[in-house]
Amino acid sequence: MLYTLKNQELTVVVSDLGAELHSVKRGDCEYIWIGDPDVWSFKAPLVFPVCGRFYEGKYTYRGKTYDINCHGFIRPSVFSVEEQTDTSICFRLEASDETRAVYPFEFVLKVWYVLEGDKLTNRFVMENPGEDVLPITVGGHPGFNVPLAGEGAFEDYYLEFGKACSPDMFVLSERCLLTGNKCAYPLENGKILRLRHDLFDHDAVFMSRVDSSVTLKSDKTERFVTLTYPDMPYLGVWHKPLTEAPFVCVEPWCGLPGYDGVMEDMETRPDMFRVQPGQAQTVEFSMLFG
Repeated sequence: MLYTLKNQELTVVVSDLGAELHSVKRGDCEYIWIGDPDVWSFKAPLVFPVCGRFYEGKYTYRGKTYDINCHGFIRPSVFSVEEQTDTSICFRLEASDETRAVYPFEFVLKVWYVLEGDKLTNRFVMENPGEDVLPITVGGHPGFNVPLAGEGAFEDYYLEFGKACSPDMFVLSERCLLTGNKCAYPLENGKILRLRHDLFDHDAVFMSRVDSSVTLKSDKTERFVTLTYPDMPYLGVWHKPLTEAPFVCVEPWCGLPGYDGVMEDMETRPDMFRVQPGQAQTVEFSMLFG
């Protein structure tokens, strides 16, 4: 089911399937990728309780081996609506027999969308109602139409960080897993990453040590999207490899993919929140649409 949030600036549509953002419009400009199934059928999915893929799609926990899909399991999950107003909505997902088969933990995930002026905040509240420590992480995967409102070409657009930074790029294997290596990813004037389709021929550009704000923009238009993600230390930039897809995903993550050749143990793998029983972890990122 689709739900609409609206104020004088923006009209936002979100779905209870995967708690996925489907549309953000300002006037006649649609910012969110259309989800063309011939290219990439998602629009702005969320990643939970892991970010990325694991070696052989598996991990271990207390001596047992579990299968888990890339980015976890919430994309096909139907959320309940816990709270809704004209400008906000809270989706809720709890552990079930289906989730426990791939992720043997009790959890409650609340996904908020809060609309304030021309800003949409995506908030995640991860609660641990169980008796064991809950290893968990989360990320965003929003896709944006490029060009925005049909103004300019894909190559006219770029990402500009709010402050100059010196990112490290994770070197991925052929299976898009971590190799353990990183390299410097130089930005133009320390702030600008220019878009081109072949940038994604080997999947995502995935970075650490980036500024906590980045803007998708072009000199050919006044339209822009600014993402702010102080809670999230990693940023991915992606579109479907080996295509000229007219969109780009800008992905703030709290976690990392697995290492190639390593069957990781969920009790010890890095870049996971360790939520204690009865406690919760909250993170968020926001998108400003101009």
